[in-house]
Amino acid sequence: MVRMPFRRQLFRMGVGAVVGSAAARGALAMPRRADPAIDAVARLAFVNTHTGESLDVVYRESGRYLTDAIAEIDRVLRDHRNGEVFPIDRALLDQLDRLGTLLATGTRPFHVISGYRSPATNAMLHARSNGVATRSLHMSGRAIDIRMPGVPLATLHRAALSMQAGGVGYYPGSNFVHVDTGRSRSWGAKA
Repeated sequence: MVRMPFRRQLFRMGVGAVVGSAAARGALAMPRRADPAIDAVARLAFVNTHTGESLDVVYRESGRYLTDAIAEIDRVLRDHRNGEVFPIDRALLDQLDRLGTLLATGTRPFHVISGYRSPATNAMLHARSNGVATRSLHMSGRAIDIRMPGVPLATLHRAALSMQAGGVGYYPGSNFVHVDTGRSRSWGAKA
């Protein structure tokens, strides 16, 4: 099987329009693999759509996760229904860093619909909707539901799929993309 270059794959998937326009502005370096050992600085920005809290923080420097920054991320991504804080999977944070780099969004924040979910919250949501998994990775800090104002949801979805890292769900009716660190799979409406 002949593998086409990564950039060509992105253009074929439709991400190329965003990536191409960013490159034309000089805002995007070549896509890279997330490698905490060689990345000098990794920064993430969030807006919690339920609490209104925002955070823009460097969470990793020279391959080392910054404890205070990770604690701030855990707090902002807590279960907003009961205030329970849980450690967010660092691999998920690295996926989000890669996704932001791929989309060349600079410091534009991810708008978070759901980060960590306690088992009680997940059970309540599952009872209301068959779209909520009984063993959701949100309960182990390994999943997040996001959107990014200014980036079409379909583009965000295709970019997340292109990383081939974990699960990607597409929910255009609810205006979010699900990203997790589970096995590689995808579901939802067609983009």
